[in-house]
Amino acid sequence: MNILDKIIAAKRIEVEQRKAVTPVDVLRHSDLYAKPRYSLKQFLLDESKTGIIAEFKRQSPSKGIINAVADVVEVTSAYTKNGASCLSVLTDEQFFGGSTADLIKARVNEIPILRKEFIVDEYQLEEAKSMGADVILLIAACLSIDEVKRLAAYAKSLGLEVLLELHAEEELGHICDETEIVGINNRNLKTFEVDIERSLQMAKKIPADKIKVAESGISSIENILLFKQNGFKGFLIGENFMKEANPGLAFEQFTKQLNNQK
Repeated sequence: MNILDKIIAAKRIEVEQRKAVTPVDVLRHSDLYAKPRYSLKQFLLDESKTGIIAEFKRQSPSKGIINAVADVVEVTSAYTKNGASCLSVLTDEQFFGGSTADLIKARVNEIPILRKEFIVDEYQLEEAKSMGADVILLIAACLSIDEVKRLAAYAKSLGLEVLLELHAEEELGHICDETEIVGINNRNLKTFEVDIERSLQMAKKIPADKIKVAESGISSIENILLFKQNGFKGFLIGENFMKEANPGLAFEQFTKQLNNQK
């Protein structure tokens, strides 16, 4: 069993436990459930913005602890102040050290927030809305084509946007009308190897009307410029900033360099 299989098996158990503790009706009465949403699509198509989806991530199965002491409000506020187009906040606790509380705290920022999570059930979409998320992630590697379509439609019915994550070409069939934003993960979730060139080749097969996002393994201005040349509008970056003692400052310096290249 690879690491993705282990995560999904644990997630299915966790979701059933969470359902038992907090029913959907309770989620729908949260203060954040009814708040207006920010559009990731709109922010990514805004040429005045960086296109960077800046991630708050404490740890990962492949890297272990990345940054155990960073403050989520301090870091995400710095990301927002310095031009992030979206925030990505990990909410998986067991494997990534995240939490629902992290996303709720990050909601002080007035830009789109992606709930970075392993979604396997509609209940998690209700959770995402109740914690103030604007966008949810669907990972093709752990969902069938029918599951992606069903979950994406449910998310849209809640007013949430969807980022569909692909890695392999055989997952291109998961793209559907309900998935307007398509990410290509440069990192294989089963082996954690990174291959940017393979992602660029795969991107050519994504329908032209979809907004393309590059995910993982992005560590330089050159990476972003290369992806832009290949039609990408968004760039999800986490570890590159979070591994630094001051992630917010690292992001500020990175975006200054990027803006100088425009």
